[in-house]
Amino acid sequence: MTSTPRVRPLSIAIAALGGQGGGVLSQWLVDLAEANGCIAQYTSVPGVAQRIGATIYCVEIFPEEVAKQTGKRPVMALMPAPGDVDIVVAAELMEAGRAIARGFVSPDLTTLIASDHRVYSVNEKQQPGDGRADAERVREAARKSARKLVLFDMQAAAEDTGSVISAVLFGAIAGSGALPFPREAFEATIRASGKAVESNLRGFALGYDGAQGKPVKSSAAEPQPARPNLPARLSGEVASFPDAVRETIGHGIARLVDYQDEAYARLYLDRLRGIAAAAQGANDPDHRLLHETARYLALWMGFEDVIRVADLKTRPGRLENIRQEVRARPDQIFYVVEYFHPRYEEFCDTLPAGLGRWFEKSATMQRLLKPLFSKGRNIQTAKLSGFLPLWFISKLRFMRRSTLRYARENALIEQWLDLLRGLAAEDYALAVEVAQCPRLIKGYGDTHARGLARYERILSALPALRGRGDAAERVRALRDAALADEEGQAFEATLRQVA
Repeated sequence: MTSTPRVRPLSIAIAALGGQGGGVLSQWLVDLAEANGCIAQYTSVPGVAQRIGATIYCVEIFPEEVAKQTGKRPVMALMPAPGDVDIVVAAELMEAGRAIARGFVSPDLTTLIASDHRVYSVNEKQQPGDGRADAERVREAARKSARKLVLFDMQAAAEDTGSVISAVLFGAIAGSGALPFPREAFEATIRASGKAVESNLRGFALGYDGAQGKPVKSSAAEPQPARPNLPARLSGEVASFPDAVRETIGHGIARLVDYQDEAYARLYLDRLRGIAAAAQGANDPDHRLLHETARYLALWMGFEDVIRVADLKTRPGRLENIRQEVRARPDQIFYVVEYFHPRYEEFCDTLPAGLGRWFEKSATMQRLLKPLFSKGRNIQTAKLSGFLPLWFISKLRFMRRSTLRYARENALIEQWLDLLRGLAAEDYALAVEVAQCPRLIKGYGDTHARGLARYERILSALPALRGRGDAAERVRALRDAALADEEGQAFEATLRQVA
């Protein structure tokens, strides 16, 4: 007696971030299957947040004719089962990697369809250094893990056609041949939805072509490297520096003019001349010390204070840029909600130096004012009630060089420059490594305090390292360890080894 071979539902797993239309794509697949003689359903398990975890959609499709022949309705799964997924769709590259890690992708079964673009996670962004995951490792794993791989930048295709990435993914599914439905059936599903039909069909077409191996290129012009727009009075002074560092210095000047004024940019140039004079005679045709100093001095002198943040949030073109990013029509009203949580210490930093120190030390002022800074605030900068206070703070730039924050940062900068001038003739390689240490100092609040503490601990180790042949290597190891993790475990371990 022969048994009837088991017919299993075709299983599709979709991993999509918030706003990428995973639910729309799942519904299209269900509508497509039902319109072509199949039983279908989809379920979803939401992620924790927009970029901490993606929503996982499970779509299953079963031929209705088979169900009629057997007299039994299929039992559909609520979640994809590892090793039993026919199609995995990932709306972002790292989500493809997560699907592979979960076991959803099998080399003998699964067609993996993924966008090659990145949306960086909170964990990647919060690292002190470059916390980005290795995208090439994910691509290599995808090539090895899937029976068939469709991989290209579908977000760029969506932007180029004015559609959404779910439409491009739908087209890629059709073009992959993983579903037994013709192209016309997919397009009919988009038309039947009645929403943004023309743009979604354009996105679908690019997705279909990409899955067929045809080149999918954006019609947008390639971004050109930005050239610094320098004031005429300062552009001539850049020519006095070596060719190898002029572009970096030019960007530094442009940043500091935008941040403060031309006088501040001139201070930047004066400081660099001191480093150039100290480095004279060093056998270094690339002028590494001057280059690294120019780079990190511009960043440090343009430190992020409350005035700078308010300035960036209230710039004239910012709301228009946001309108374009969210694709709001000219007649649509939208609001931008900014989250601020300034600390009492940052309030003191914005005051004139003497007054700020008094507020910091005064127990009475702390008792009265600290409660005002205990909670964060949501401010709608698209409304006058939110915009005007920030706009007023941004106009305090004229008094920045008298503030407590400036006094502290300026003292640290001068200490660092004095150290570089002393090291330049003594140990040029060590000076180059120390010149890169301000990379640790960034942001504001706890981030700034944590980075500054590690920077100061590296400098405190210098007296014991100066004169050693491996001093530069040891400082580099300390700096890399300080950037390795937010908790500082790697830094503490390396510091003990170096000490």
